[in-house]
Amino acid sequence: MARKKGREVSGWLIVDKPAGITSTAVVGKVRWALDAKKAGHAGTLDPGATGVLAIALGEATKTVPYITDALKCYRFTMRLGSATTTDDAEGAVIAATHLRPTDAEIAAALPAFRGAIQQVPPQFSAVKVEGERAYDLARSGETMDLAARPLWVESLKVIARPDPDTLELEMICGKGGYVRAIARDLGAALGCYGHVLMLRRVWSGPFDAAQGLSLDEIERLAHSPELETHLLPLELGLADLPELKATPEGAVRMRNGNPGTVLTGAEYGAAAWASFQDQPVAVGIYRAGELHPSRVFNL
Repeated sequence: MARKKGREVSGWLIVDKPAGITSTAVVGKVRWALDAKKAGHAGTLDPGATGVLAIALGEATKTVPYITDALKCYRFTMRLGSATTTDDAEGAVIAATHLRPTDAEIAAALPAFRGAIQQVPPQFSAVKVEGERAYDLARSGETMDLAARPLWVESLKVIARPDPDTLELEMICGKGGYVRAIARDLGAALGCYGHVLMLRRVWSGPFDAAQGLSLDEIERLAHSPELETHLLPLELGLADLPELKATPEGAVRMRNGNPGTVLTGAEYGAAAWASFQDQPVAVGIYRAGELHPSRVFNL
């Protein structure tokens, strides 16, 4: 018997992910609830983390790279005094100390973690090492020499310090940031070790956790027209790019994958997207009055 492929559903569904479930499992739940043919997410959250998980459906999956590249805001609680194998509370403690930094010492350490920094991913991460995921190798007992990666940290600040052992922080960063690595490295810089206790992604690009549905709500509304009313338009995934208005002829050319004339412009060589009659047509590169499409939307 042929497998049912699902419906053509396009747009974004924003989920406020609970702790204890993988991002991939959330995608599967949303795809099932909407009977959608195609779905994916824009940026993995650790199973223990909560907050905004933007699920792209159908044609919206073509805009995922632009959300992945967007700034994201995390709030996290850091435990001072111990390091763990996973850099969060799930792992075993591998080092500890009774030393605790003062508030002034913490404030003095933070600037080194802002701006353009180099960050070594956690041993338990999705980074690939010779074709295998680092977390799979770490679970088997291997220790890897992972290369540092560039990360843009827009801001990192202390929100509260409820007690000497606990810090609450907020970080806004670009693509590829590991909050667990920030806690690990900040603890090391302070000479007291550190790991993440709780982590929440507050917003990601144009999407906010406050607009997200819970998994309970998604299950309750599964297979109902009401769930589809929560879908957001796919062009929200292009919110950081300029919108260019296409001519009728330009829209036809772009829909066939060719450069098409647009009525409005952007900087030469800039990424942009084109619309015609309020419908997204394509995303690509603007050059001299035309958009050269890299992805075409079939709506």
